[in-house]
Amino acid sequence: MKALIACEFSGTVREAFRCRGYDAVSCDMLPSELPGPHYQGDVWDIVDGGWDMMIAHPPCQYLSLAGNKYLKDNPERIAKREKALQFFIRLYNSKIKYVALENPCGYANRKFRKPDQTVQPFQFGDNARKLTCLWLKNLPAIHIGGLPLFGISDTSLPKPKPQYTREDGKNVYFTEGMKTSGKQRQLLRSKTFPGIANAMAEQWGGYVLEQLQRRAG
Repeated sequence: MKALIACEFSGTVREAFRCRGYDAVSCDMLPSELPGPHYQGDVWDIVDGGWDMMIAHPPCQYLSLAGNKYLKDNPERIAKREKALQFFIRLYNSKIKYVALENPCGYANRKFRKPDQTVQPFQFGDNARKLTCLWLKNLPAIHIGGLPLFGISDTSLPKPKPQYTREDGKNVYFTEGMKTSGKQRQLLRSKTFPGIANAMAEQWGGYVLEQLQRRAG
């Protein structure tokens, strides 16, 4: 089973798939942080390479809700947001049969469609909160504890404690509490947590492989 992990420089999801025996390759304009098969360049160069599935992490700089405050009287940023949305939709509509797109809540929720599922890192064993939306094409929702998870309503899972509490009483978690800024902060926030990456590889990898075997048999 061949899996393309698009817009990933960390290698986290790619290696989760490869550890389970799948032929996974990551692709990004940046080099891979982890050793492994990686195409450094434009995803459109290789998207038609006969992949069975694709997990893509489209850049969210102009799509997330966090960037809305910069849109007022900023036509250049608005144009970049539209371009980012078209990139997002084009990935989803690629010829690859099984597709998952990951992004924070934002512009795609409103202008493309609502996500099929939202997940949090703490639901997969990582001590962090980072609401993640998943848009799925021919893939099932990720399961937790053997049960399908819709939304983030499973109260039996321990939620992480805040990194600190501000003077105004607001709790600060992973994404808000980073000490870095600028490009470094953007890169750190874009990484997939290992627990979610392993769930993707274990569940979606197994699902796609089963579908391929059924078609071949």
